[in-house]
Amino acid sequence: MTAPVRFPRFFVTSPAPCPYLSGKTERKVFTELKGPHAEQLNDALGRIGFRRSQTVAYRPSCVDCRACISVRVVADEFKPSSTQRRNLRRNADLEGTECRPWATTEQYELLQRYLVSRHPGGGMAAMDEVDYADMVEHTSVSSFVIEYRGPSQDGRPGRLVAACLTDRQSDGLSMIYSFYDPETEARSGLGNFVILDHIRRAQAAGLPYVYLGYWVEGSQRMQYKVRYRPLEKLGPDGWSRFTEEEQARLISSLSRSKQPAGGIDGSGKDGTPGGQKQYKLA
Repeated sequence: MTAPVRFPRFFVTSPAPCPYLSGKTERKVFTELKGPHAEQLNDALGRIGFRRSQTVAYRPSCVDCRACISVRVVADEFKPSSTQRRNLRRNADLEGTECRPWATTEQYELLQRYLVSRHPGGGMAAMDEVDYADMVEHTSVSSFVIEYRGPSQDGRPGRLVAACLTDRQSDGLSMIYSFYDPETEARSGLGNFVILDHIRRAQAAGLPYVYLGYWVEGSQRMQYKVRYRPLEKLGPDGWSRFTEEEQARLISSLSRSKQPAGGIDGSGKDGTPGGQKQYKLA
């Protein structure tokens, strides 16, 4: 009898232009998430900086750059800032519902409005409804979509204004991809609200972390993540916290920039599942 495979096989993508830093080239190491132990494998890889895209787990493996740093919010110690508290109050009437990972036309249409407004020309611009369904439904781990809707009207579900594809891991929630209505001016900061809501959900479930993906210093698209404190980063010696001084400096720099709060360009959003073809198995 042949013994079961205990360790996954890893592969490397071909070099491609870096979506975060101009003039750089990116490369990723990845493995398949399949079989009866896919959940445990995803958990273990998530703790060492891997992200999920459909049935693949990947992380940057660039030859001459280590700019992509995994970050996670320490949920049970999180204290919202005054700005974040205002955001929570402003959007307190939204109804968040955890749904099974099943794509809907309503979600896809919201995604298209989001991409056209916030990320024109990004890696997901050509995504059609089948691609979106693949992104949501092709999962071998515990995943769900949280839909955020306005107040119900005449007993009918309210208008969908935001959604997030999320993985539930043993130590936290991993936000795979979120999108929202860019034209709802009365609800500015929807992207940040979705993160704040995930922190509240992790707290309620007794989960210690909310994984936000990669942070890249020097890329304005990724700086919004430093607003959540306390924040941990993954380095050669494991996870460690940003110091108060370091995070205050980064937040101050973000406040002076013209980057919209909570907004990043789709061509540089980590976990962007539109490039699934890059993961070719040898």
